[in-house]
Amino acid sequence: MSTFKLSDYDCIGFDLDHTLLWYNVTNMVEMEYQVLTKYLVTKKNYNPDFLQKPLTPKDIDFMQKGLVLDFDRGNILKPDSKGIIQHVNHGSTSLSLAQINSIYPNQRWESLDAFINNPLDVWEGPHSKKMRALMDYYDMPASLAFARAVDDIDSRNGGKVEKYEAWNDVTEALTNMYERGQFKKNLGEYFVNLKTNPDKYLRKCSQEIVSWLKELKKTRVTFLVTGSNLDFADFTATHTIGEDWRSLFDVVVCFAKKPGFFTGSRPFLALEGYEEAQEVKGDELTRGIYSQGNWKELKSLFGKITGKSEPKCLYLGDNLIQDVFVPAGHAGLDTVVVSEEMHAEGMDHITLPHPDAETMLSNYWGSYFSVKINNNNGEEKYEKSYWSFLIENYSKLCIPSIKLIARNPLDKIYESFDKNDLTRHGYYPAKPNGLF
Repeated sequence: MSTFKLSDYDCIGFDLDHTLLWYNVTNMVEMEYQVLTKYLVTKKNYNPDFLQKPLTPKDIDFMQKGLVLDFDRGNILKPDSKGIIQHVNHGSTSLSLAQINSIYPNQRWESLDAFINNPLDVWEGPHSKKMRALMDYYDMPASLAFARAVDDIDSRNGGKVEKYEAWNDVTEALTNMYERGQFKKNLGEYFVNLKTNPDKYLRKCSQEIVSWLKELKKTRVTFLVTGSNLDFADFTATHTIGEDWRSLFDVVVCFAKKPGFFTGSRPFLALEGYEEAQEVKGDELTRGIYSQGNWKELKSLFGKITGKSEPKCLYLGDNLIQDVFVPAGHAGLDTVVVSEEMHAEGMDHITLPHPDAETMLSNYWGSYFSVKINNNNGEEKYEKSYWSFLIENYSKLCIPSIKLIARNPLDKIYESFDKNDLTRHGYYPAKPNGLF
């Protein structure tokens, strides 16, 4: 039986958003959708009758983390763990199995197959111009915006078009929302809304977690690697964790540009206030706070701190590509998945209610962890989702919240995922209901 202990690691690192820092997902998703569609209507001339209809519970139910977009065809896909496309929407319209096979023979698609084989190849390669998986709650609202944009295009053209450009417009809108300079400039509305009313969108971090991080740092090297620029990270972390949040970590890396941080050689930059300054060579790194950088040089620093040539490192995060697949599959780290979906969907004989469960759950698409097999014989069967596959093959443990391990001793032994023994699993405290 494979097991896992936090005490086995010399260095323990964390993502920030949706890992240590929780959002009010319901309020955030609704705000993101409103900002996104306002841009599409005012800047890209989409019809407000399609894009800016009031969000209903049915609309919220349509959104789901993990859906895959086929840009050119205007389709939204849900594949299983093997890459077989089980469910497809064209815009907001569900397609039958026969329609799916007419578009994707044998329910396969070359770009999706490339993604299933190696998500990193699709991140920036030619297939990135064909598809995107919606990996987190920042881009989840794009599923509904994309669907409605496609509906608008079809309405204007009296039917389907040969190639859809809607995703280019949605991408422009997302960039306007999240580009890091917008926070400082008070532009893009997303950051403005957060600054104006942080309590509406951010949840306070549990003091249990803060105390645990303080204790952890006494015996382990602790580090934070976040994609957020320092000004935004400081705003959110100060509001949720406290003004001394930086003291919880030996090293903080902001604007890390994951997943490239774990595979590339981008230099570290010093910070003067919130602004990036001069380059810091790898052999000049010390404990502190930096921007950008790369894992190879950070690990070398950890070697100096621990006195070990190969310090054992663990990283905890929520994004299954940036925080799990790439660190584990390409950089040699062990990983732990923090999955709020376990909270939302529930676990075997365990109830841990999530305040945003109704937003995270989707009756339309089904469980985040599994996919209903699309067949014509009426038989109800389920296959694991691709996201469950990544969790079970590239992480040691999957937990709904860091709080659940923070309350345990560091040397507690957990059952972990084992590729060679599928009867075992690393879902803690129990399997999500979507896998039964």
